[in-house]
Amino acid sequence: MNAPLKKIESIPSSQPLSLVPKKGNRLYDLAYEATNQCIQCGYCLPACPTYETMGKESASPRGRINLVKMAAEGKIDISEHLAEPIDLCLGCRACEVACPVSVPYGHILESAKEVIAERQPKNSKLKNLILSQVFPYPKRMRVLGNLTWLYQKSGIRTVVKKTRILNKISEPMAQFENVLPAIESPFKRNKLGTIIPAKGVTKARVAFFTGCISDALLNRTNRLTIELLSLIGCEVIIPDSQNCCGALHAHQGMTEDAKALAKKNISAFESVNAKYYINNAGGCGALLKEYDHLLENDEEWAERAKKFTLASKDISEVLVEFGPLPFKKEWNGVITYQDSCHLRNVQGVHQEPRKLLRSIPGADFAELPGSDSCCASGGIYNLLHFEESMKILDKKMKNVEKTKATTVVTTNPGCLLQMRAGIERQGCSNQVKGVHLVDVLAEACGIS
Repeated sequence: MNAPLKKIESIPSSQPLSLVPKKGNRLYDLAYEATNQCIQCGYCLPACPTYETMGKESASPRGRINLVKMAAEGKIDISEHLAEPIDLCLGCRACEVACPVSVPYGHILESAKEVIAERQPKNSKLKNLILSQVFPYPKRMRVLGNLTWLYQKSGIRTVVKKTRILNKISEPMAQFENVLPAIESPFKRNKLGTIIPAKGVTKARVAFFTGCISDALLNRTNRLTIELLSLIGCEVIIPDSQNCCGALHAHQGMTEDAKALAKKNISAFESVNAKYYINNAGGCGALLKEYDHLLENDEEWAERAKKFTLASKDISEVLVEFGPLPFKKEWNGVITYQDSCHLRNVQGVHQEPRKLLRSIPGADFAELPGSDSCCASGGIYNLLHFEESMKILDKKMKNVEKTKATTVVTTNPGCLLQMRAGIERQGCSNQVKGVHLVDVLAEACGIS
């Protein structure tokens, strides 16, 4: 499909051609060569969720690539003309899969975000404070999780819901607080540094990446992940000096912060002598699988990053490799599956979750139309661009309705909350539930 290049609305036609000279232009150095790979064919357009809902060229992959190229050449201003189109990109990278010439859109996107962040350092003091002072520290994230558990258990949450105080502060925050799963008691959370033995014959020693948001708010899913690994014969160690993967930092243009976090994780996991490094979050796993790209120009870390990348696996891959799982219960109702974009498009994992779901006794698995298109969670995209996110989500939920599913499964914390929000918006939370793949498998294995 050869779609014509539309006018890019945000660029004045009279724009001078030398706002930023090539010499010393970091965007030129970082991304210009990659932008030249794009042949502007338009095969990416049907794959792009923001192009579909916004209907303009500057919201498409090839439009954004063209904008980055023009900014690198000094033909447009980075802050005035490039920042908004780049910020409105979900970063789902479905365009990379659709591209016939393998344009590295992810690299172009992250380069643009890095340069934009350098030019707008005070754009969001609160966001930068959270990313630099909270997410990189596991103990602080666990405190946050414990406080949220206390908030849910103490009755404060009931008061907040009744007074609708959160709705007055932020509608997006109120919506996602409403669909947050019940947080498990902190006393059940596995401690960092713990080794969990395999049940039966030990097939492999693996290390578990807890993640920051998952460790704080989805600690039950983390615990069940470890129990499933133990059940199929894996000895599991939780490296005690691991930290945030750095994905949110990379997506916000904080590349140096992401590199620093990557180096700490590489050191932490190298020290435990494990065959695989397991994660259960598609977004985290995508960056873990790209540490080699993140550190490719660092002589000291490049080779170590490659080895780390090769050892990084999604939980579904390992459950298939060392399975089958010893199921004990039959499943009632129709199950459907929404792909995590970063699990499918970046890690290339899409058959394993489906294979596991189909293997559950009694499971009636229905393929979700458009399951490979983004749900518009996008890290914190659904908080920063709530209305645009909801347009994409509402369309997604129409497809969910077609499956007649009573269980919607996904494999990433952000996607999980987004799909649960979609179920709530449809008014069918009494009939349909949104759950993580691990939770479904654990329930079918009789683990609670």
